[in-house]
Amino acid sequence: MNAVTPLAGRTAVVTGGTRGIGRAIAERLRDDGAEVWVTGTNRDGTEPDGARYFAIDFTINEAVERFASELSNLAPDVLVNNAGINRNAPFADIDFADFDAIHRVNLRTPLALMQAVLPTMRKNGWGRVINIGSIWSKLARPGRASYAASKFGLNGVTTAAASEAAADGVMINMVSPGIIDTELTRRTLNAERLKAILADVPTGRLGQPEEVAALVAWLAGPENTFVSGQNIAIDGGFTRV
Repeated sequence: MNAVTPLAGRTAVVTGGTRGIGRAIAERLRDDGAEVWVTGTNRDGTEPDGARYFAIDFTINEAVERFASELSNLAPDVLVNNAGINRNAPFADIDFADFDAIHRVNLRTPLALMQAVLPTMRKNGWGRVINIGSIWSKLARPGRASYAASKFGLNGVTTAAASEAAADGVMINMVSPGIIDTELTRRTLNAERLKAILADVPTGRLGQPEEVAALVAWLAGPENTFVSGQNIAIDGGFTRV
């Protein structure tokens, strides 16, 4: 293992890798030596420098199936399922079209992509899958039933797949970020709401995308030989208090 480029010679795919947490993860894996592919819905030049790009809309089942076939042929060593969507609503007002779309992107797609890459990873005796969850995979709040259900489901998929693949050298884990300082966070939370949320975070601050990326990079790297089937919160202690 090269301590500077621990993923040299490896190929990594990061879904939703053009902005926010996904972009930070893609850039970190690239800096760790991996050849990185990212996905996005519209190619607008925002993919990280040096990364290759797949354009795909994960709300369309047929598109997911085509992409899964491409992944099977690419046979990446690392898969990071980061793409996701969220539509909050009071429980009584949940629209089932929204519910189905959220589960299609947040749960069905990661499962399909894992099915595409795991056979080769297991055959090769090495592979890493990191599913990006959320603190809402560990708890729920009003208005978050659809999203929380998808992330709780992803946690179950992660654990079940890990129990089957770990003996073959494939480590599958979930990373669940808390309130992270991204453009989306700043756009959806006004100053008053943000202050109220941070009052419940023991560290007293927003997390940074690069902090999430550092955890993902370790889980994806050769030093991780015994962490499997875990849902690791990176949230400044929020879910523990």
